[in-house]
Amino acid sequence: MARIDEVRLMTKVARLYHEQSMRQSEIAAGLHLSQSTVSRLLKRAEQEQIVRVTVSVPDGVYPELEELLISQYGLRHAVVVDCEDCDDEEIPRNLGAAAAYYVETTIENDECIGLSSWSATLLAMVNAMHKIPRAIGARVVQILGGASESPARTHAVYLANELATLVRGDVIYLTAPAIVGSKEARDILLKDAYVRGAIELFDRVTLALVGIGVIEPSPLLASSGNIFSPEEQAMLRESGAVGDVLVHFFDRQGQPVNTSLDDRVIGMSLEQLKQVRRSVGVAGGRRKHEAIQSALLGGLVNVLITDRFTAEALLPK
Repeated sequence: MARIDEVRLMTKVARLYHEQSMRQSEIAAGLHLSQSTVSRLLKRAEQEQIVRVTVSVPDGVYPELEELLISQYGLRHAVVVDCEDCDDEEIPRNLGAAAAYYVETTIENDECIGLSSWSATLLAMVNAMHKIPRAIGARVVQILGGASESPARTHAVYLANELATLVRGDVIYLTAPAIVGSKEARDILLKDAYVRGAIELFDRVTLALVGIGVIEPSPLLASSGNIFSPEEQAMLRESGAVGDVLVHFFDRQGQPVNTSLDDRVIGMSLEQLKQVRRSVGVAGGRRKHEAIQSALLGGLVNVLITDRFTAEALLPK
């Protein structure tokens, strides 16, 4: 076939496919070609720039930032959410909506979902989420102690129960506080059959949903009573801590800060979290930039859902 003849056929096939929305099988039948030939001609049309594919990115969508985050930190996935003012109310609401859509569209059969107990953003997630269309054998397990004597005590139960309802699955509660008074008290609680039943599922979690915090607790966590004292927080700072996941603190490189306080936490460990196939950190806002970056450097999460200003701050200038 002469060059001009091949270009002419290439162009005809490309117009039928891209402009008239014909299927490759229809083009093959109409032009008396094999379907493999049609496929080859379409690929050649792109190589020859007869067809130029462009993607028009709408306002409020940031695929380049997402790709840069994935490349910079070796993530499995990143979602960058638009926000205008990025105030303390807007960020959790917007991130929660994005996390809801992420869970709805990526949940798999027999998923074991680990859920942090004290997160305003994860609460926004379940409030924004739609129930999946059919049961898929999912389970939801609390991976941080959810018991509390404060007025916030219903939060953790509601969060886990609502997510289980939305994914049409079972819920397994971690019926213990996130933080107890001593290692001895923790050891006693770990012997409880219900507590042990939840903890034994930690290594089976396939999708973990967690917040990323700073040393100063969020209002919700503070109201739950599951916090360390101001003196203990000062000790954490002196030890190099910059943030926490599941009330386990880490330094600027995302490495665990080893103190006796860790022996009082009832929940999934950072090492267990790093082994989860999809560990999703849902966090944003200016005050969390350092903590989020450190968590990424330490590989504590492999999926990040954050706002665009935080995404920009996490990337090299």
